[in-house]
Amino acid sequence: MVQSHEILTTVEMIQKENLDVRAVTMGINLLGCRQSEMAATCQAIKARIRQYAARLVEVCDAISAEYAIPVVNKRIAVTPVALLGSGIDTDGFVEVARALDEAACEMGVDFLGGFSADVANGMTDGDRALIAAIPRALTSTQKVCASVNVGSTRYGINMDAIVLVGQTIKALAENSAEQDGFAAAKFVVFTNQPGDNPFMAGAIHGIGQHEVVINVGVSGPGVIARALQRRIAQSQNSASSQEKLGLHDLADEVKRTAFRVTRCGELIGRQVARALNVPFGVVDLSLAPTPKVGDSVGEIIQILGVDAIGAPGSTAIVALLNDAVKKGGAFASQSVGGLSGAFIPVCEDHALADAVRDNSLTLEKLEAMTSVCSVGLDMIAIPGSVDAETISAIIADEMVIGMINGKTTAVRLIPAPGKEAGDFVSFGGLFGESAIAPVRNAGKSARFVQFGGKIPAPIHSLRN
Repeated sequence: MVQSHEILTTVEMIQKENLDVRAVTMGINLLGCRQSEMAATCQAIKARIRQYAARLVEVCDAISAEYAIPVVNKRIAVTPVALLGSGIDTDGFVEVARALDEAACEMGVDFLGGFSADVANGMTDGDRALIAAIPRALTSTQKVCASVNVGSTRYGINMDAIVLVGQTIKALAENSAEQDGFAAAKFVVFTNQPGDNPFMAGAIHGIGQHEVVINVGVSGPGVIARALQRRIAQSQNSASSQEKLGLHDLADEVKRTAFRVTRCGELIGRQVARALNVPFGVVDLSLAPTPKVGDSVGEIIQILGVDAIGAPGSTAIVALLNDAVKKGGAFASQSVGGLSGAFIPVCEDHALADAVRDNSLTLEKLEAMTSVCSVGLDMIAIPGSVDAETISAIIADEMVIGMINGKTTAVRLIPAPGKEAGDFVSFGGLFGESAIAPVRNAGKSARFVQFGGKIPAPIHSLRN
């Protein structure tokens, strides 16, 4: 039975602590859309999206109003477009991106993901053409996001692909120089990319999914932060407390709060799916911050006892958070999926951005923290002078963390043309703002990157 105090706690989470459904994402299979001519293929893609997503925004708004739980973004994820690509050249992929953008604008969604390729074990001609199209595709569209999966625990890391995506990030930044390289914020590089992730820029409708499905991304760093503050205050104010409050107690508080957040997200997702008469997929419970004060993973790190984010202990706290969130979510629902854990996107988290500005949080420390969080080096602005080979080497370092540990890792770097470390960039909205992080030893990894080839999969990938 639901207790009255649980209802009141949930109401307070929504009204005062920034609980929201960060994204309702409709996944749509496009594999049947390939036609003999590009114009016909583009029309088929738009018709397929229109068929399933015409009422998505309307239904999300209605369910949000009914339950008084904000739905921040309505999104679409499609089958990785490279899978349509046999015989499509770079110009053809740009046409597809524009068709996707037209459909997204017509449906009224915030973003559309899936301009993507999986090249972990090698690249087809279609994969290469799609990667070459990304700079033009993302700078000539409003809502399209792109991703490339360059590695996996099973297959290893495709260094030839990493060379290409390093060049792609530089081209994206240079093509959007007047926006401080903003186009690069819509492109992410993965190892072990999940096929049911509702969060952008890496959302795709992976192989093995339903024809169409609703996935939900729910976030609550503000809720977690306030719960921890209350628990610490209760311990300090309780004269009868016999035991010292420990990190295990605080981890339990995170777990219990994550349980409630997950239940809210799944409720909204299932109601949207029912109203649209499509299957419900997963609820992704991730501590995904926003630039709003009070909605920050960095603030949680400080609440848990580290005065300067990036100081010793920061990585341990992220590990505690990630584990407790997963445990709470798994207990709340049989449908937890996607990434589900703690995100540390610098530009999107005011406390992390402040730490970069103050030089307490460095790129190297962020890399260490990614070994235990849900994603990777996310939304980090770097100097525009950093060369493509250095960017590729940063990506390689991050990808092997995912490969060796059997987890998802990702990189979303934004080289800001004409700006250097310590300068400031602002992208607006959920993309946030930050000082530019220094990249130490830039220009000293070219020989490594130029070898290309493949970093072999680890021995523990042999599980059959």
